[in-house]
Amino acid sequence: MTDIFRSLLVGILLMSLFVSPCFAYSKQEAGMNVTVSWLSDVQGWRPVSELSPYNSNTIFQHMNGAAELYLAFNFRELKTTKFEKHARPSIIVEVYEMASSEDAYGVFTFEQQDPGAGIGHGSEFGGGLLRFWKGRYFVTIFGEEPGVDIEEAILIIGRRIAASITESGNPPKIMAYLPDKALMFSKKDAWFLRSHIHLNQRFFVARTNILMLTQDGEAVLARYETKDGRIHVLLVRYPTPDKADAAVASFRNAYMPDAGPSGSVKTENGRWTSAARLNNFAVVVFDAGDESSAINIINATREILKKEGL
Repeated sequence: MTDIFRSLLVGILLMSLFVSPCFAYSKQEAGMNVTVSWLSDVQGWRPVSELSPYNSNTIFQHMNGAAELYLAFNFRELKTTKFEKHARPSIIVEVYEMASSEDAYGVFTFEQQDPGAGIGHGSEFGGGLLRFWKGRYFVTIFGEEPGVDIEEAILIIGRRIAASITESGNPPKIMAYLPDKALMFSKKDAWFLRSHIHLNQRFFVARTNILMLTQDGEAVLARYETKDGRIHVLLVRYPTPDKADAAVASFRNAYMPDAGPSGSVKTENGRWTSAARLNNFAVVVFDAGDESSAINIINATREILKKEGL
């Protein structure tokens, strides 16, 4: 292995040496000058491009509109490289470092749709694309063309990258505060949010940030399929009750100025929207079948928060 390739391979998996303490190796590997031999040849695929790093100022050079999604999830750095095999399509590896494991979870689940692959803390694999998150890292590995051998190599690379990440992480706690009794929804229909950009991509509310979401805050949007039709429930956590109060007032003034004392209003589509503050949380129910259904969901959320001491 040439010095150039050794530097490239060490760089992609030893980002801890330059960025964070995320990746670790055994004493035996350390004694071997940390030669990452498992990435030098994966079923004949070898890295052929120099490691390409991108930060929050240069990520737009790698992607256009999608960059806003990552930036809103507190993106820190992207490192990407390409693997090639004679007469075969390339395999592209992208390792995104986010500010926290919650942000990595948010990026992963925001577009989740394929079956899991048992890699990292959460993963999916379909159509030659592997996506997973572990710790504060989100990783994508994909082949430029489909093929059984390419898919096998993608999974091998993914497992080895995931195994090298020693950092742990958990889904954001706010995901557990949603009411789910008597309402059925898929885990893929609940999204962790940091900003109104995320919210509007899943359920359009307003062009401006009327709920006063911030990148250091947290929110979850869930889509429920009920006997009365589809509804959406938004739960946002604010630093203080005063900030939650201000956000609810801002939302009501902009979105439902005709709401009554109950904080509910019947919208143009004949459905009901209701909003309330619960300590330092704000909960909004969109498109309930009737006012009582919307209020019942808010009350169910209140009980969950009480049990959590919130």
